[in-house]
Amino acid sequence: MKKIFSIALCLMLAVATQAQDTKKGNLFIIGGGDRSDALMQQMVNTAKLNPKDYIIVLPMASEVPDAGFEFLSTQLKKLTTHNIKNFNFSKHDVNDKKWVDSLAGAKLIYILGGDQSRFMKTVIGTPVYTAIHKAYNNGATIAGTSAGAAVMSKYMITGTQLLDTVYKETFNKLWDKNIEFAEGLGLLQNTIIDQHFLKRNRYNRLVSALAAHPNLVCVGIDESTAIIVHGDKATVAGESQVIRMANPKDLKKTAKGLLKFNQADFGVFTAGDVMVIKP
Repeated sequence: MKKIFSIALCLMLAVATQAQDTKKGNLFIIGGGDRSDALMQQMVNTAKLNPKDYIIVLPMASEVPDAGFEFLSTQLKKLTTHNIKNFNFSKHDVNDKKWVDSLAGAKLIYILGGDQSRFMKTVIGTPVYTAIHKAYNNGATIAGTSAGAAVMSKYMITGTQLLDTVYKETFNKLWDKNIEFAEGLGLLQNTIIDQHFLKRNRYNRLVSALAAHPNLVCVGIDESTAIIVHGDKATVAGESQVIRMANPKDLKKTAKGLLKFNQADFGVFTAGDVMVIKP
């Protein structure tokens, strides 16, 4: 009898877990640069907006949040008739229940580019952070470009080199403990995102991220390109390519702190390709 009860309990837990997984929404992660109407239409289609649904834009990463919102809004209005709202929590109370509840109820949330650390400084540890996760868990699509892509990860690349005080768009050397991470939104717990990837030649930076977290998947998304994440699958969309790195073998560092490993998974993907990630 106990054995039958245990089997039944396991089945119930499995069904509950599966239901929870399928309840989650999508991530539409854009690598920055120009966003074609076709790519943005794909984003709108991914969100599967119903007549009463609305879109909320979070512009807090941007130095010019109002201008960034207007530019995006102008493009989206060509593609959808749904209401588009600008929620700038840098200038508004993050504890405003009306705004937070509206954010949690949005079917499509879009995070503008700019400085990912600026965005996270505004939302981390606040009801805004919780509302984004609530919307995602209830089936919303969370989208972002550039800095809005970087914040998707739990381990967010800040762009700072810890062993070189001069900022560069990519890293000059593969040093141990050179890459700085900060806490991101954590919508992706086990995948690290880098943006503007091919345009800015950020291979050294992503290899450094992989060496720092060898059990995770590292994904570099080029400009005008996106990945659409649902569960552990990511479908590529847009004009350029996406790089996937994972599973470095025999990872070591030299006495001088130089990184080395024998091999790793490396893939290059284009529009329509599906790759496995770790959500």
